[in-house]
Amino acid sequence: MTAAGARPLRKLGFLTIGLFDEADPRAGHEATLKLMELGEQLGFDSTWVRHRHLQYGISSPIAVLAAASQRTRHVELGTAVIPLGWENPLRLAEDLATVDILSGGRLNAGVSVGPPMHFDRVRRSLYPDTADTEDFSHTRARRLLDLIRGEAASDVDGFEGFEEFSRRVQPHSPGLSSRMWYGAGSLSSARWAGEQGMNLLTSSVVKAEDATDFAEIQLSHIRTFRAHHPDGDRARVSQGLVVIPTDTATASQRARYEAYARQRTPRTT
Repeated sequence: MTAAGARPLRKLGFLTIGLFDEADPRAGHEATLKLMELGEQLGFDSTWVRHRHLQYGISSPIAVLAAASQRTRHVELGTAVIPLGWENPLRLAEDLATVDILSGGRLNAGVSVGPPMHFDRVRRSLYPDTADTEDFSHTRARRLLDLIRGEAASDVDGFEGFEEFSRRVQPHSPGLSSRMWYGAGSLSSARWAGEQGMNLLTSSVVKAEDATDFAEIQLSHIRTFRAHHPDGDRARVSQGLVVIPTDTATASQRARYEAYARQRTPRTT
């Protein structure tokens, strides 16, 4: 970010993919939870997990964060990000609210939209009957937001025998809506996030539109987001950075890092 757009860092967190060995998945998940505990002990403000479907990483961040909520007390718990193409917004709203309640209001839920990765190969398993009609646009995220904010999910309420029903998602966590984040990589998605009153997650994956310099691209997204957010310049932005340790890396490791960075350049600029 340019000097003109720089601001003091307010909070510092870290993100983990939560890798594990297929032969012993428990050990990897336990290591992730211990890392979160250590992060709290070291004084980090937040700890975040990434979503990995059909891979050897965290496929159920909500379950992992539910466990983390009982092993930590202060550190904020985040998802960066949950791809909504894999999710039912109503069920996800219930899960997110439950974890937020369990954690005492420490959940930061980051989401994004778009078709699931390798959708043509997974559609028969994920949406066997509705693949051609599923909506992967911002409308899916809007449905999730509305449900988390307490809008009606049903027209059934009151008692039916001994069962009591609610029109809105339960449990309802009033503060969660202010901790909803959107992972944006373009000007249009940054604008949409601002218009919805969400917080903005930005990282190294951005779309070059009005500029080719990475810092200028990212700054344009942040400015667009804040220009359309009800809170204006006070709207929250999180900048994700990839830290590559080169001080103790071997020559072959540095070569791999450099090759990987060159491969990603077209995506980020």
